[in-house]
Amino acid sequence: MEKLPYLTERKSFVATRNACKLCAPLGASLVYKGIEGCVPLIHGSQGCATYIRRYIISHFREPVDIASSNFSEETTIFGGGGNLSVAINNVTNQYKPKVIGIASTCLSETIGEDVDGMIRDIRAKNSHDDVTLISASTPSYRGSHIDGFHTAVLAVVEKIAQKGDVDGGLNLFPGMISPADIRYLKEVLYQYGIENSLLPDYSDSLDNPTWDTYHRIPEGGTPISDIKKMGSAKASIEFGRLHGVAVDKHQCATASSWLEKNLEVPATILPLPIGVNLTDRFIDTLNSIYNIETPEYITKERGRLIDSYIDGHKYVFGKRVVVYGDEDFVVSMAAFLDEIGVEVILVASGGKNNTMKREIEALCPEKGSSTAVHDDIDFEHISEFCHDHTPDLLIGNSKGYYIARELEIPLIRVGFPVHDRFGGQRILHVGYRGAQQLYDTIVNAIIEQKQRLSPVGYKYI
Repeated sequence: MEKLPYLTERKSFVATRNACKLCAPLGASLVYKGIEGCVPLIHGSQGCATYIRRYIISHFREPVDIASSNFSEETTIFGGGGNLSVAINNVTNQYKPKVIGIASTCLSETIGEDVDGMIRDIRAKNSHDDVTLISASTPSYRGSHIDGFHTAVLAVVEKIAQKGDVDGGLNLFPGMISPADIRYLKEVLYQYGIENSLLPDYSDSLDNPTWDTYHRIPEGGTPISDIKKMGSAKASIEFGRLHGVAVDKHQCATASSWLEKNLEVPATILPLPIGVNLTDRFIDTLNSIYNIETPEYITKERGRLIDSYIDGHKYVFGKRVVVYGDEDFVVSMAAFLDEIGVEVILVASGGKNNTMKREIEALCPEKGSSTAVHDDIDFEHISEFCHDHTPDLLIGNSKGYYIARELEIPLIRVGFPVHDRFGGQRILHVGYRGAQQLYDTIVNAIIEQKQRLSPVGYKYI
């Protein structure tokens, strides 16, 4: 495939137009929402907290409180230690949390705020001894929402996990996926009968049943006791291979690799399990760790999925698709699309990771080398590519809708954020069941488009 100059050559300047990513503290806030009794606190301006609330609420359709240390011009000059102390006092008094998760911002990081030092000063005054305070360094100039997400998971594990006698349980770090995905993974582990600690778990806290009375802190989230046990687990599985490569530049680690290095918990890092092949890797890993066979229920799900591949192959084969979103998400999505016979012409992400192309070629050995793969890209560049290469489908979040509208092609909404459709929190992506739902959605979108454009129309396929 011919590569376009604006996608193959780095210019001497960077002007982002409609970024294909979100801010790092947003990702950290999602992690904190997945811890039982936790309130996220943004150390920065009120605008940052408002921005994060707006995106999370529009996707999950749940009430979300994000506290702020509320920087002002004076705070920016003289430091925000006093503001942080007041914010922690206010959150503690009003919410009675078990945990306060603090995420720094571009502003607080730029002026050199030592949040960990501030927390030590607060502790020295014997303040809030019954509340666990966790901080994560998440300036957006050093990464996207995905980087903030993984940084916060690591910070939580470093702060809380403890070494103990091996208890045979499994640590599962699922990455930034939907509440429906988390519930499915928990169901898989239940089918196996595997005791587990899953972090973060916002399957309830960001997708709650209706309440009789308002809860300041929603029910759900990973209990602190489960996070403590992570240091004595039999093994860890973490989804997301690209983040571990990216954060090495900052001399960090993923949560599972930190546990392996410091607390001797064996770690396996896998691609996000979307589609048959990548879900097989996850299932085979479970079978290997516990020396057991795949439950029949899961085997039948796999068989039904492959049967549907056969039934729908004539509709999807050869269709040209552009997929965009978070790095690990789009890599696994591209592998799924490749196995169903779709031609992926562009894999795009706003995150900065130079290993995406290598991972695509490894997961899609026959066609990966012909796929344009670009990180650190914005939606205007994606739009220019699409107008020149005329894909049949777009697959990604709601932010690319205007491209699909201009080209008059279907947009399959996946990932985060989905804010122009209902039920974004219930989109299932992972496992055999997730692949089944994605496959049905893609096939039906293609059929609907063909039916809509037909001069005569038809009722049967």
